[in-house]
Amino acid sequence: MYTVELYLRVRLACHVEGLSQREVARRFGVARSTVRKMLRHAEPPGYRRRQPVKRPKLDPFTAIIDGILEADRTVHRKQRHTAKRIFERLRDEHGFMGKQTIVKDYVRLRRRRQREMFVPLAHPPGHAQADFGEADAIIAGVELRMHFFVMTLPHSDACFVAAYPAATAEAWLDGHNRAFAFFGGVPQSILYDNDKCLVARILADGTRQRTRSFSGLVSHYLFEDRYGRPGKGNDKGNVEGVVGYARRNFMTPLPRFESWDAFNAYLEAQCRKRQGEVLRGHRESIGDRLEHDLEALTALPPTPFDACDKLGTQASSLSLVRYRNNDYSVPVAYGHQDVWVRGYVHEVVIGCGGEVIARHPRSYDREDLVFDPIHYLPLLEQKIGALDQAAPLIGWDLPEAFATLRRLLEARMGKAGKREYVQVLRLLETFDLRELHGAVKDALRLGAIGYDAVKHLLLCRIERCPPRLDLDIYPYLPRARVATTAAASYLSLLAGAET
Repeated sequence: MYTVELYLRVRLACHVEGLSQREVARRFGVARSTVRKMLRHAEPPGYRRRQPVKRPKLDPFTAIIDGILEADRTVHRKQRHTAKRIFERLRDEHGFMGKQTIVKDYVRLRRRRQREMFVPLAHPPGHAQADFGEADAIIAGVELRMHFFVMTLPHSDACFVAAYPAATAEAWLDGHNRAFAFFGGVPQSILYDNDKCLVARILADGTRQRTRSFSGLVSHYLFEDRYGRPGKGNDKGNVEGVVGYARRNFMTPLPRFESWDAFNAYLEAQCRKRQGEVLRGHRESIGDRLEHDLEALTALPPTPFDACDKLGTQASSLSLVRYRNNDYSVPVAYGHQDVWVRGYVHEVVIGCGGEVIARHPRSYDREDLVFDPIHYLPLLEQKIGALDQAAPLIGWDLPEAFATLRRLLEARMGKAGKREYVQVLRLLETFDLRELHGAVKDALRLGAIGYDAVKHLLLCRIERCPPRLDLDIYPYLPRARVATTAAASYLSLLAGAET
């Protein structure tokens, strides 16, 4: 391949100096045919093959390779043939005698021709894309695999990101609530993939049958839901790109936060900070272009959508309600009754009729038991023999004063003392633990060891009035009698010291 510089020198010698082609060929050491080509072109035209390349060893087998590659398009991406595997099959099954290199070159060329082409898209203001991504994080000292919701406005490239323990239906719903509040409006349309939390079925005509919860969200905010082709993530390339951007820039190094709220506050701040950037191909910042998006958004409804998973079920004989492979307790009075469950991202709410009967922190483990010990106290008062083995009370972190109260009650009253201790605990059904703890400490200090005394002292603390207790009726602590010491006793001690 001759350089552009040589072309220039040859053309100057002929056209400016007036040398013949023979003289120019001799001066520069090239053939006269080359000189004629250099005079026709101002620069090297590049190599142009006139005849297709001949591969005598490979050509009889190209149809077999093409068939393998075509069949690969219908199987899982990770189970498709490599070029090495195709070479091995040609050698072992079809008697191919050539080298592996020519097979690799042919396969690379064929796959390059099979790659999908894309049309550049223009994004009008007021439309969005949404997706979930995965990353690792440390929340409250625990390293875990978390999921993060991303919504983008492709016209401006503005984004919103929120982290969740799992990519559940309620996380999708909550992510929309947060994103709409962040942007201050509702997009005209949102493009999704075919996530099972959103799409229950893809019908024969290509339309999507939404899940019940997602239909409720769309009905609440009144936006158009659109979907990409199954398995074609490039249909929503804008949000796919931001998912990778958020993972690289917001979550590297490994994020470490004490709570999900703190993590999400950080992510929101990063999204706002990003609005000051000017992306390649634009003269305005993301924030400046965002103004056009915001003008095209529709107004938010008065209240956000109730972002929860809804379930109707029944409480068991153990006063437990199963939700997402975990069991949550309810008061024993609701055993065997029909109840409803509302599963939020971080909370499980259980009710019966129009009444909320239990609230628990959401567990993302499997086969976990989530107890509220207070739910079982009425039953334990009746079945006091089960107190020592009651699973709901194991690990109940009560102040040390409660253990002291129980020991004194049992020492003086035996089984009846256990029952009175449970009655004291049942005051937590109505009153705050901090107030009850103060009343228990007052009872221990005064020696008034009993349920009635603790209740009286608790009410006095709340009403801010002095207690009126007859301590003679609470002989549970022995009264100490202090005798007077005779002077002779001190003399005997002194006499002992002299010896």
